[in-house]
Amino acid sequence: MVLLVLACALVSFLIGGIPFGFLAGRLLLGDDIRRHGSGNIGATNVWRVLGWKAGVLVLLLDALKGMLPVLAAGAVMRWAAEDDRGQVAPLMSGLAAIFGHMYPVWLGLRGGKGVATALGAVLVAAPLHSAAALVVFVLSLAVSRMVSLASILAALGFLVFHLQKYGMAALSTNRLPLTVFSLIVPAVIIWRHRTNLVRIVNGTERRIGGSKRPPEEQSQP
Repeated sequence: MVLLVLACALVSFLIGGIPFGFLAGRLLLGDDIRRHGSGNIGATNVWRVLGWKAGVLVLLLDALKGMLPVLAAGAVMRWAAEDDRGQVAPLMSGLAAIFGHMYPVWLGLRGGKGVATALGAVLVAAPLHSAAALVVFVLSLAVSRMVSLASILAALGFLVFHLQKYGMAALSTNRLPLTVFSLIVPAVIIWRHRTNLVRIVNGTERRIGGSKRPPEEQSQP
């Protein structure tokens, strides 16, 4: 089972690394999207630089990068008749896809922040958790008008919902893989948004419908 799980995770990492935002920039802009806007290949930067249609398309494609590996890993384990009650293979594959998006081998490990890919993964792996996170995202975005802050709070909301739902049972054998997943994903999403957090604290983070991006955003990795 271990080798099968690792194989699923490796393939998922490579799938997660498909840089749809970068490809959209090459196709529609004729340039590296990382040279524009926030310097990121994610859907938010694509939306700002190339327009909402390209942004929505990249958002959907990035989400599929998280969704399909989770579905495929579950199907592979059923095909192999492996007992995976804790969803280890799907969760590992979803996590690998998220890391693949953040650190794509195709772009020298310079990728996005993983929010859309994480959304795709958790929609399949934990639908109720996803619903709670989406509610937090929408409310946070409505109040703050900052996609970055809403993404961070949604990731934390995912974890809080998980802990509140299961309590000490979150450490049971069957639920422990999802608990670990629920801890790692918010942690890496917050880490990838660390420069945004600095700008949020300084009051310079860009808001939806706000003025042009601040000079600090020019140097964002």
